[in-house]
Amino acid sequence: MITFIVSITLLIAGYFTYGKFVDRFFGADPNRRTPAVEMADGVDYQVIKPWKIFVIQFLNIAGLGPIFGAIMGAAYGPLAYVWIVLGCVFMGATYDYTTGMLSLRHKGANLNDIVGMYLGPFFSKLLTLIVVLLLFAVGTSFISGPAGLLQQLSGLNANIWLTIIFGYYIIATILPISKIIGTIYPYMGGVLLFMAVAVGGSILVKGFGGELQMTELTLDTFRNFKSNPAENVIIPMLFIVISCGAISGFHATQSPLMARCMGNERYGRPIFYGAMIAEGVVTCIWATAAMAYFGSPEQLNAMADAGNTPAIIVNKICNEWLGSTGAVLAVLGIIFCPITTGDTAFRTLRLVLADKLKYNQKSIRNRILISIPIFAVAFISCNVDFSVLWTYVGITNQLLAAVALWACAAYFTSRKKSHWLVSLPAVFITFMSVCYLLIAPHKQGGLHLSHSIGYPVAAVFTLLCIWLFFSKIVKKEGER
Repeated sequence: MITFIVSITLLIAGYFTYGKFVDRFFGADPNRRTPAVEMADGVDYQVIKPWKIFVIQFLNIAGLGPIFGAIMGAAYGPLAYVWIVLGCVFMGATYDYTTGMLSLRHKGANLNDIVGMYLGPFFSKLLTLIVVLLLFAVGTSFISGPAGLLQQLSGLNANIWLTIIFGYYIIATILPISKIIGTIYPYMGGVLLFMAVAVGGSILVKGFGGELQMTELTLDTFRNFKSNPAENVIIPMLFIVISCGAISGFHATQSPLMARCMGNERYGRPIFYGAMIAEGVVTCIWATAAMAYFGSPEQLNAMADAGNTPAIIVNKICNEWLGSTGAVLAVLGIIFCPITTGDTAFRTLRLVLADKLKYNQKSIRNRILISIPIFAVAFISCNVDFSVLWTYVGITNQLLAAVALWACAAYFTSRKKSHWLVSLPAVFITFMSVCYLLIAPHKQGGLHLSHSIGYPVAAVFTLLCIWLFFSKIVKKEGER
């Protein structure tokens, strides 16, 4: 219980301390006109109330990530708390804030264009490819998964549900952002937050009542609890499994949607930094719930090895701890939250492609023309196994974060400011991402090389990135 309470407290304190420092360091200017004001088009650029933007941003970047990722990360034991807290405050929230504010400062530019501005055209093209693959994989993954669950609940054929979800995605992608996303999503995000608060409250009540056995972070538990620890090593597996609750490259693809709807820069910290802290809190709650519900990380692993997926675990916890209300929340969370993440992924994909093709999106005809090939390919890809699609999400997600962090470091360098608050996370996540690609098992998207090869190669690659940054970016800006 102590570890859980301290972790939540540190996350909230991080928002009011380090979050304020990052906001001041960046130089948020409440007198600066935002894209939503200067470029209002009634479709993608329009001012939305700050509280709605916060909840939409939270829902866009969260979905089921801080739930399923937390449950899988909790299998590694209480060490997960360390990564969630430190990663969220010093890396993830800083990354979300900086990339979101850079989009705000550059007319709501998408991440790949921002990277091109500060790292050059090669990295812009590389990141465009990564972003397109990531958005496409996320969007398509969150069609087939919910359709299958809805089939189990209703008995209605999955293809019918696929058609219904596709129809909704097309409408949500094409219509002005205020029509569906700006109207419905704040309430869906509220459901996700309420679900986390209800589970968190159950942990406190049952914990203080002696009903739950809590695994605290101590010297004895500062180790790897995962099944088959030789294959599921802490470095780098834990730092990739828990991404949404610590740092996730996908988040920066969603921030431009909200950057185009903000009426004032002073809302940057609560919307970008704050939404990530909220996600960290949700991740802590679900990691604790997973360990406490089964009694220990070892039992959690045993249940997972027996075929209990994160979706099944969520359903069990909600039903037992929250009763009939919990059952409803579980259905809403497991089915509708992925759908809301999927449609914003497709909407972002439309904007990325339209910006690259310089194809104005004010006309609904132009939006439809861009969307047709996207959904045609997505429909065909629904026959691909979900686990295969999700493997590509895992591979591209943190690589995207690494490249974007180096771009943020280049931005600060161009403004004659210290780059360390983003370049240090860039070094860390670069090493972890490359290490994962080299060491992870084939089924998880890695090359499954030996540790004696993977770690040194990842270290050399990371050192090369550091050298390139200082020799090409820092040196060039110093000569100006």
